[in-house]
Amino acid sequence: MSLHPREPYSYRTDPSVPSFADDRPLIVFDGHCVLCSRFARFVIRHDVKRRFRLAAAQGKTGQALYRHYGLDPVQFETNLLVEDGHGWFKSDGTIRMFVGLGAPWSMARVLRIVPVAWLDRLYELVARNRLRWFGSTPQCFMPSPADRERFVE
Repeated sequence: MSLHPREPYSYRTDPSVPSFADDRPLIVFDGHCVLCSRFARFVIRHDVKRRFRLAAAQGKTGQALYRHYGLDPVQFETNLLVEDGHGWFKSDGTIRMFVGLGAPWSMARVLRIVPVAWLDRLYELVARNRLRWFGSTPQCFMPSPADRERFVE
């Protein structure tokens, strides 16, 4: 379940959210966080069906979507998955991302037997410490020219 429920595709009527192609799921991640950027690279490498698009949280669309869903547009306490017009956050969004990658990553769906509160506590622990544990970069993650069309500004 979405932490910040909104009507499906509500961002389409929010004048502060730039129009973007939403026919495929969009992952919004902290482009300065080394862990988050590694995850973006992981998605690019393992998303053989090229199902996902990605956007840095620091970009226009990322910032607007964070605000639209009531998230902090500076601290980025969660990545964001926009899929079928809904926003998904924390452990639920992450599990959905892995499931969307297909086998063997889709086996992450077994984590749904663990209470969401427990998974979110673990997610929050990593999110709070990610920059200290993994570091940050002064420049946002940049895709290779071959993957450029998968990124939303």
